[in-house]
Parts: sequence; structure tokens; C-alpha cells
Amino acid sequence: MDLTHPIRAIVPTLEGPVLEVLARTKRPLTGLEVHRLAGAGSPNGVRLALGRLALQGIVHAEHRAAAVFYVGNRQHLAWPAVEELAGLRGTLLERLRRQIAAWPVPAVHVSIFGSVARGEGDEASDVDILVVRPEGSAEDESPWADQLDELREDVRRWTGNACQTFEIDRSRLMEHVRAGDPLVEEWLRDGITVAGPRAETLVHVPLSPDRRR
Repeated sequence: MDLTHPIRAIVPTLEGPVLEVLARTKRPLTGLEVHRLAGAGSPNGVRLALGRLALQGIVHAEHRAAAVFYVGNRQHLAWPAVEELAGLRGTLLERLRRQIAAWPVPAVHVSIFGSVARGEGDEASDVDILVVRPEGSAEDESPWADQLDELREDVRRWTGNACQTFEIDRSRLMEHVRAGDPLVEEWLRDGITVAGPRAETLVHVPLSPDRRR
């Protein structure tokens, strides 16, 4: 699944990114504004898609002077489905949080990093997950290993994307920090925390406000 634009899993045409834009705002937008925010198709293609959606009633088109303004019709019977599809990335995070909260052996920290965390993941992207296990838990023994296997398989079933886990304990994590491993900077810069404290708390590295997530 395209995890940056998950609506495309069901609406692969230009209507998909157009609806995603309209789902994010209640402000009327011109066709050019929708095209710029969607980052897909041509201005004319977006206008045609908006026209098709207006015919279905799921988009309101209001003519003002020389421009037409478009806004999603949130009273339409199909609108809840639009919002659910547009919000599937958040649904993935919520499922991960629920599953990890129920683990018999709690993780010290879990976060998503990589292209999915940066909002650049598509249908070919792996879901990269950092997992810091508690000291004394062997990575290849049950029940710790079983819950990681289940996590990887469930993410694949939920999204169609492969799930790669980078599993480490706190001691090994600090070795990566002391060695200046570029992966640490990626975890700190891009990571979306799913369970436990933020990554910067674990490694005692304060972040500037614009890098906190």
C-alpha cells in the first residue's frame, strides 16, 4: 500500500489524491490550489477529476467571479469512507500501539523510522520499526521472538508492505550512539514513537523544537 497516499489503494485514479486534499481542510480551494497540494496530475486533469466528483455530489463546486472553488461534501453518504481511507496511516499507528501494548514482554521503546515515518513511503516501501528490548531478554527466545514475528506478519497483512524490525537492547543502542552511527540520527530525526519514551530520551540527546515528533 502507498502509505503516504493510502487512499490510492482503493481509488488509484486522480480522484484519490484530490479527495485526500479535500479531506484535510474545510476551506474552499480553487482547482489550482488542489493541484498544488495533491502533487499529482496536471491542473486540467485535477479540474476534470473535481468535476467528476462534483457530479457525484461528494464535492461542492461554487462559482465565484472568474474562479471555481471546491470543498468536500461532509454530509455525503460516502464521505466517512473518504476520511477513513485518507487516514489509514493513522490507523496503522493505532493498530501498532494496541498490539505492542498487549505484548507479554514489554518493549523499552518502539518507533517507526525510514520512508514511512518521513511521509515518503509508497507501495514498494518497507515499514521500518526500531524495537529496543529490555535487558536480559534474548532476541531469539520465546515469547519475545514470537511477538516480533507476529508484528512483522501482521503489518504485512494490514498493508501489503514488508515490515523490517531493527531490534536492539539499551546497551547496544548506546554503542551505536558512541560510534556516531548515522542510523541513530535517522531514528532521532524521523522516528514516530509507538511505545515507550521518545528515542532522544533513551540516548539523552535533546532535540530542537522543530525536530520533535
